[in-house]
Amino acid sequence: MWSAGSDSHQSWDKGGDRDIHDAEAYEFINTETGPLLSSRSLEKQVAYEEGSTIDWLREEAAERERKRVIRSQRGLHGLLALVLDSAGMWMVIILTGIGVGVLGAWLDVLVKWLGDLREGRCTYGFFYNQVACCSGLDPGEVCNEWQSWSEYLHVRSIFGQSLLQAAIYIALSIGFAGSSAVLVMTYAPYAFHTGIPEIKAILSGYVLDAFLGPWVLLIKSLGLALAVASGLSLGKEGPLVHVACCWAFLLSRVFKQYRQNEARKRKLLAAAAAAGVSVAFGSPLGGVLFGLEELDTFSNDSDVMWRGFVTSVIAAVSLQYIDPFGTSKLVLFQVSESASTWRAFELVPWIFLAVIGGILGSLLIKLNAAVAAYRRHSVLHEWPIVEVVGFTAITAAVSYLVVFLRVQSSELVANLFQECDPTKPDYHGLCNPTAIWANVFLLILTAMTKIGFTAWTFGMMVPAGIFLPTIAIGACIGRAVGLITQGLYRTYPQAWIFSSCPPDPTVRCISPGFYAVVGASAMLGGVTRMTVSIVVILFELTGALSHVLPIMISVMVAKWVADAFGKDGIYAIWIAMRQYPWLPPRDFRDKGQTAAHVMKPAGNLVVISDDGRGCTVKELDELVRRHQFRGFPVVHGEQLLGIVMRDKLRACIDGLLAEDASTDRRCTFLPPSRVEQGDSGTVDLSQLLEEAMLQLRKDVPLELVVNMFQKLNLRHILFSQEGKLMGMVTKTDIVWLLTADSAHAGALAAH
Repeated sequence: MWSAGSDSHQSWDKGGDRDIHDAEAYEFINTETGPLLSSRSLEKQVAYEEGSTIDWLREEAAERERKRVIRSQRGLHGLLALVLDSAGMWMVIILTGIGVGVLGAWLDVLVKWLGDLREGRCTYGFFYNQVACCSGLDPGEVCNEWQSWSEYLHVRSIFGQSLLQAAIYIALSIGFAGSSAVLVMTYAPYAFHTGIPEIKAILSGYVLDAFLGPWVLLIKSLGLALAVASGLSLGKEGPLVHVACCWAFLLSRVFKQYRQNEARKRKLLAAAAAAGVSVAFGSPLGGVLFGLEELDTFSNDSDVMWRGFVTSVIAAVSLQYIDPFGTSKLVLFQVSESASTWRAFELVPWIFLAVIGGILGSLLIKLNAAVAAYRRHSVLHEWPIVEVVGFTAITAAVSYLVVFLRVQSSELVANLFQECDPTKPDYHGLCNPTAIWANVFLLILTAMTKIGFTAWTFGMMVPAGIFLPTIAIGACIGRAVGLITQGLYRTYPQAWIFSSCPPDPTVRCISPGFYAVVGASAMLGGVTRMTVSIVVILFELTGALSHVLPIMISVMVAKWVADAFGKDGIYAIWIAMRQYPWLPPRDFRDKGQTAAHVMKPAGNLVVISDDGRGCTVKELDELVRRHQFRGFPVVHGEQLLGIVMRDKLRACIDGLLAEDASTDRRCTFLPPSRVEQGDSGTVDLSQLLEEAMLQLRKDVPLELVVNMFQKLNLRHILFSQEGKLMGMVTKTDIVWLLTADSAHAGALAAH
């Protein structure tokens, strides 16, 4: 009935069994026109199993058929159906945008309050953060309403004050991070990390509904606030994409048109992901471009981009309406426009920053991948909460000693982006011309320490994003280079290289704050390998529209340098380590290989063999229970009949057993015209065979096979010759092919 070679060769989308509760979709009735018992068409589609990939062709065909049925209706009823269908779609879009904006604002407020709580409290309200407590004061005016813990507790001695402040700072940091880890481990293990690698895989067709559940939404939001407030080297920007998709997924469960079609659901998730970036950075346009460049979701469907645009705008408007920062602006890190021109000689330090950003970005990726692989195969894998508590203690203790590490990363970046202004307070002496080298040393020390902290933190059992730590690292290095350049100008104002500057060194010529922006963009480009979306996000983030060209140059050079050490960004590396069925969009060039180079030969496949007499329900049931492969080729003798997917076969077997407990009932995949007339009790399963089955010859170029998987969203390709099955290639095989060069490919895959 079935034959198999080495089971290890058919490693296609393995996953655990899950009962399919759609058996009622199959009914078996006696036909009047033929001798076989036939299965009716599915009234509702069989649910995809967790860990499988969706059939894009089937889903999109079902969506086209649904729209055709709606348009075919005539009269008032048909018009009403069209209006309701469109209104339902836009209602989900609007609710998604509003919900993401509200969630983002709530997280901003909670993170700010918890983070400030480590250093002090407001005297007239415990739940006021430092900004809200000191609102209404003029620049430079001392805020007496906000008190440090030593002031609030009336500790007089300097030693006692330092000891108390450090103890509370470290204790609350450990408490916040530990609470986040406990929540994640206990209630929602999928809520850890950034979530963007999984979102990319889900949008490409991977089925992981548990990753988007209501508990994940709640724990990710609360755990993210606690983790960020703990002072760990992480950010909330990437996880907000995951939070936004969880919210959109919950809304999709309410509306039937999304609940019953996986392709349509993913288009909604793509729009939500764009809204997540919009809220995270206050960058609605950057969110759309992020979806286009990093998530690769809009390239084939302009409607998806339009919905993403609308969702991003609504989310940004909701965020600005709530105004969590009290600035009435979306711009998070306002850059001074007092020096709106830049000089040609500044391209030299900016390109230097770009090179450093590319090198350090690649270093951070390699360190993070090595740490993740070590964690998985060491005792830390068994004690994730202990790891979080221990490393948080180390981070808090070190951070308290270094003044630039003590504050939240967002506050650090905001101050590094600011230019020196006599009307505003000097941030820890950054504007002191006599302390240039001390500041440069502190900034470089902060950047190097943050690289180490970020490489370890990004992957612990807490929600964590890597955008903001990366921006902070680049901003520190950029500000240091800006201070050095400014110091050289003040020392040698008559040098020929500074001839375009005013001869009076007291007049501003060089803006160290903008060097921090350039450094941040370079570092971000080196880590994520994004280009256009980084530029747009940063100029929306800072409002530095006049300096877009230097940002573009820095991102371009940083990507060139980083690509010399490896083509993949941090998210692609994590996808490769987890072995998600996601195909990178980069071009593949073979070296003369053919499909036979990656094809699994027919002798190594688990195959259903229909010899004409059919096979029993018991044999099919044993097959799907013994093997976890997502599909099985079906042959008649040596002739290929097609391929049947495991989920459909499982549902059909359950239906047969529910109808008749006898397991000796015979089934056949041959069409009725080829079955002997005497087999009147045989069940016809030919309708279970995949309707769209792509067959190629095994000598076609491998490059063509890879391109077909990338462009057509295929799950498998069968290879035949003269109608005989020769082998099969699956999406997982192509994923392995494209990620084989990664040093830690598959290191975190579930076994």
